[in-house]
Amino acid sequence: MTNPTACLLIIGNEVLSGRTQDANLKFLATRLGEIGIPLREVRVIPDVRETIIATVNEVRAKFDHVFTTGGIGPTHDDITAECIAAAFGVPWEPNPEAWERLAAHYARQNPPGDFNTARQRMATMPRGATLIDNPVSIAPGFIIGNVHVMAGVPRIMQAMFEGLAPKLKGGAPVISRALHANGLMEGQLAEGLGRIQAEFPEIDIGSYPYYRPTGNGVALVAKGVDAARVEQATAAIGAFMASLGFPPVEGEPG
Repeated sequence: MTNPTACLLIIGNEVLSGRTQDANLKFLATRLGEIGIPLREVRVIPDVRETIIATVNEVRAKFDHVFTTGGIGPTHDDITAECIAAAFGVPWEPNPEAWERLAAHYARQNPPGDFNTARQRMATMPRGATLIDNPVSIAPGFIIGNVHVMAGVPRIMQAMFEGLAPKLKGGAPVISRALHANGLMEGQLAEGLGRIQAEFPEIDIGSYPYYRPTGNGVALVAKGVDAARVEQATAAIGAFMASLGFPPVEGEPG
């Protein structure tokens, strides 16, 4: 059975400008791989209505799952929810459950907080959306169709995803094995590594040079969903490294 696929949309002018460094990609790629939903594409797009609508419609037709981060806060540039409503052709309207949660949250504060117009935006979602719980700051994300909309703040996004993860139907977990060797250069192994990739077409084989105070070298990584084939590919890579005079060391370089 083929594993379902995923795309991540990182939404926000602050990421594109360099003001904010995205910290969500590595977490999501790792966790999705663990539950058997390999991340196949990532895009960083601005807070521009036409771009968000067009991109969401493109990728939701192409991938089994789309995850978005960013743009669901209370400010004027938080337009992700209303754009996704437009992408699906449904109204952007108060979600009764989200509204109740947020109103109760601000009422419990001491002194009570104002559930004002800005905060009400966080409870306004596409019609028919189901909520993604937010145990950190209450304001939920949501799901509509195959699109999962989450916060951009890493701590909140991670909490949302961990609540969502058990509900996602994945496939075989993606297994990764790494070997490395100090002193080995990519130019020495390119041709032989290509032959190994041709022998194991279903395994993703990557070559990653590194530069460390303890020495420069290359890390070689094999990834796939068939554990036996990943091990076979790793063994072939290790034998090839040794044949070049660089005995492989298991794992990533320290």
